[in-house]
Amino acid sequence: MGTVLTSVIGGARIPAGPRSYRSTDPSRTADLVAEVSLADAAGLAGACRAARAAQDAWRDVPAPVRGQVVASIGWLVEANKPALARVVAREVGKPYAEALGEVQEIADTCAFFLGEGRRLYGQTVPSEMPDKQLFTFRDPVGVVAVITAGNFPVAVPSWYIVPALLCGNAVVWKPAEYAAACAEAFYQLFAHAGLPDGVLNVVYADGPETYAGLEQALGEGLVDKVGFTGSTEVGSRIGELCGRHLQTPCLELGGKNPMVVTEDADLPLAVEGALFSGFGTAGQRCTSLGTVIVHESLHGAFVRLLDEAVRAAPVGDPFEDVLYGPLISERFADGFEKTLGWIRDGHAVHGSSGIGRITAANPRAGFAGDPEPGLFYHPVIVDGVGPGDELFMNETFGPIAGVAPYRTLDEAIALANAPGYGLSASIYTTDPAKVFRFRRRISAGMVSVNNSTSGAEAHLPFGGNGRSGNGSRQSGVWVLDQFTRWQSMNWDHSGRLQKAQMDVAEIVPDLGFRL
Repeated sequence: MGTVLTSVIGGARIPAGPRSYRSTDPSRTADLVAEVSLADAAGLAGACRAARAAQDAWRDVPAPVRGQVVASIGWLVEANKPALARVVAREVGKPYAEALGEVQEIADTCAFFLGEGRRLYGQTVPSEMPDKQLFTFRDPVGVVAVITAGNFPVAVPSWYIVPALLCGNAVVWKPAEYAAACAEAFYQLFAHAGLPDGVLNVVYADGPETYAGLEQALGEGLVDKVGFTGSTEVGSRIGELCGRHLQTPCLELGGKNPMVVTEDADLPLAVEGALFSGFGTAGQRCTSLGTVIVHESLHGAFVRLLDEAVRAAPVGDPFEDVLYGPLISERFADGFEKTLGWIRDGHAVHGSSGIGRITAANPRAGFAGDPEPGLFYHPVIVDGVGPGDELFMNETFGPIAGVAPYRTLDEAIALANAPGYGLSASIYTTDPAKVFRFRRRISAGMVSVNNSTSGAEAHLPFGGNGRSGNGSRQSGVWVLDQFTRWQSMNWDHSGRLQKAQMDVAEIVPDLGFRL
């Protein structure tokens, strides 16, 4: 990008500091995408202070007008869709076609929340007293600190930032440093929609400084709501920190998402769903498939067909027509190497001509482009996993999916719930009774029927339970409860003090009457 990226606080760039991060193209790790100056804890706390100073004026902008700003963001995103998608594909290695879909999610989110600017409704409520009116109002929470991962570097931030701004909050956003160029492009589109200075602040920082800065800002009373998308481990620390200040954060965490394939399933359709959700985005979605739990009568056929599909799937350069490209960064490649170490002697491995990093010495048939300069990994299907395996119990975040057989639907549901995550789950069946039995007992916040574990729409609640989150939901009208607080008001115009529950008129019935 030619210059060092620095944080934007109160509408102004802060000077570059002594610490920096080099964001590189994971397809060609020697290619620099952005040099990023990293702020410290005081920088993040300062951004929260700037947001606090800007928030009162922003909340006083009428909600329909704030909705028009959101509409302008959506129009700018649409106009810049190919350019932003190219940045996403280059910096995090997401296939360009998929990156276009990610950018479309921002536009869809803006389209939805434009209308909500005219629907931030309260209610009038009947009183038990005469000459008294009761009202409810939605008020913004204040300053929202948003911390996001880089696997969806522009779509997921929009799920927080768009509704937060629409509701009248000011935002401090800490994007993933390895997706800083994406964050910069995202910020520019929002800034050019007319947001006042300080209403959206961007702070580039690493994990430890972010946590320390958040701790400081919460201690000073500068943050009213925290939104975090990332790992379960970090999310639990943020939840604990917020709890000290009697705050409930939005936590959208990891997943070990099960897919149950029943004996009456459409097998080719189930294989197609497993291919996309297990290996799309190189398995680097929070909703990526974790384990396929297949009825024993279909187990052998399913593994054979999935093996064929995965072997035939194109992998490589994200600007080619591929199922997936590289892992996002060296950090994620190192994590996936650890995951591969969880494969045990009793497991059967399928899916490719090798395991591990794709190189000239460890080639992948039909690879698109040159694998040597990038972080490309073979897809892996691991058959025979179960609750005693680390591979079965933990999020893997890479192009790997497990397979386990089952006999009864009760057993399948128990296996699906065993890891303790609760983000997304799917079932492939033609039996409605199985669908509703599964839905009732699965712990996931999102359930798909004859569809993959991945996929979100701007008007549907997104979020998980257990190790996947604290029950908060993004998207649709449900997210408004995260970024507003209800205020009730009673207005007594009787001219006298009326005491609730005490001065209530009583109409006496004859309860002893019988026909």
